[in-house]
Amino acid sequence: MINSPITIYINWAAYDELSDNVELTEALAMRQLDELLRLRRSGARFDYYLMDAFWYARDGAYRTWRKPHWPNGPDAWLAKCLENDVKPGLWVAGNSTHSHDPIPAWRDSLTADGGSMCLFSGGFLPHFLESQHLWVERGVRMFKFDFMNLSAATPEIERTMLPSEIRAQNIAALQAGLKVFRQQHPEVVLLGYNGLEESLWFAGAAHSTQGNTSLPFRKTVDTKWLEVFDALYCGDPRPADVPTMNFWRSKDIYSDHMVRVYELNGFPLRCIDNSAFMIGTTGTCYYRRTSAWQGMLLLGLARGGWANTYYGNLDLLSDEQARWFARVQSLYLDLQAYGRFDTFGPLPGTGSAYGFAATDRDGALYAVVNPAQQTARLHLPTGLTPLRVLFHDAGYVPQLDGGAVTLGAEQLALIGAGSYASAAYDLGVQADVRIPTEIAPLEASFVAEGERAISATILPPPHGTLRIILRQVDPRGGARRTTGGAPPNGVTLGQLLKITATQNGQPVTVDVNYDKAIWSGLSWAVGEVPAERFDAGAPVTIRCESREPLAVKLEAVLYLAS
Repeated sequence: MINSPITIYINWAAYDELSDNVELTEALAMRQLDELLRLRRSGARFDYYLMDAFWYARDGAYRTWRKPHWPNGPDAWLAKCLENDVKPGLWVAGNSTHSHDPIPAWRDSLTADGGSMCLFSGGFLPHFLESQHLWVERGVRMFKFDFMNLSAATPEIERTMLPSEIRAQNIAALQAGLKVFRQQHPEVVLLGYNGLEESLWFAGAAHSTQGNTSLPFRKTVDTKWLEVFDALYCGDPRPADVPTMNFWRSKDIYSDHMVRVYELNGFPLRCIDNSAFMIGTTGTCYYRRTSAWQGMLLLGLARGGWANTYYGNLDLLSDEQARWFARVQSLYLDLQAYGRFDTFGPLPGTGSAYGFAATDRDGALYAVVNPAQQTARLHLPTGLTPLRVLFHDAGYVPQLDGGAVTLGAEQLALIGAGSYASAAYDLGVQADVRIPTEIAPLEASFVAEGERAISATILPPPHGTLRIILRQVDPRGGARRTTGGAPPNGVTLGQLLKITATQNGQPVTVDVNYDKAIWSGLSWAVGEVPAERFDAGAPVTIRCESREPLAVKLEAVLYLAS
């Protein structure tokens, strides 16, 4: 079991075979290992390198590697990891078959559709655990369990057992098998990913806890999983249901929210893998490359999980950026081991300011975020003094006053208290995220144009920037996400949730950051128009439209930012 914080590089997002068509190859994997070693020379810490999805041959039962992508198997990768004191890890898709003709040892566990194996009947689970044992003998020290199907049963079992009984038996079998495996291999780290949560039933339908940040809280994840897994992840990074002009900040808010949801489910912060740091050139991270990476890194550590995961293209980080990466790690990793981590403020999905506190005997670090479209004053929890702003987004400068911080709209900041209120800990400004220095609502009356469009006509502002916020909700008021599918062939959200502006019968360009193919869907749209694009004195019509096929209600508000 993990008894101190660890750092894990995972190569998903450097390739992507689900939301893109970039395949995992030995050359790609080895190139990222070279980059990992380069970043370590600049001080960044990486304890593990986990090979993510689809390394295995589909007919190899997790024992052979895919060809021609790995012509010589994993030997070179394993050897180079071990030579450089990097512990190898492997992704496994649990009891999914990945083959229409599974090996003989798995066949008596097969479901009727051929997609999964029962865990408590037949030969799958013993063979699967033996495969893990064989990789441990080769030096593997971590396994990431993904896409578990805890409802899997053979046709015979489905005729004699209730679905609830099948799920309970699968859970019992998996936990029993992993407990024995852990006793045999206490040095191995096990991470739990998709498939371990239960569905959230709301408004007569099943929802994923991780799929929406506007859902009412219900317990859906059993802490009993911590008897066999070192950490559980709380969702692939995706936009929250809180509208933001900066698309990447919405992803920060999503991961912040899901950490809080798992905390409310009873999980200690140290056992929650937030999986939020993902840079890359593929569809799974919306081709973000390194946009807003500094705040993403800082929040990933500030959330307090001991399984610190870093996904994607390490080659995108320069040596100078690697040194900044190392500074943030050095600031937080000792606190993770010896300090105390707490959350404060409301759930991030409510759109109100919140934070994460890391404290030791002499000081504290407060990572704070304001998701709202207005400035917000947030009280800091411990009363420690002095206080100092160590890091913030560009534009608005956070203000400290009486044990509280005032943040700009959509702003992230790091505040040092006590011994951490020192220039020695200054981390600078995140230049590629700019927060308005001023922002205020503008009066506008939106009227319906049919079932899926609304519009308002206003006089344009003489200065500043008009910011347009559109939200899409279901009939009960919860966020309704629309998706046109994953890249590279998915329809982008700018075509499905549209914001347009017209003046004098002519279109006026609206700047947006959300026009991406978003596999997880999006329930909002935000656009901006600088005042200089308008003709003074002539009315402007703002129109918001949705192409969501299900029933929705559109809500829009306007702000003036500068």
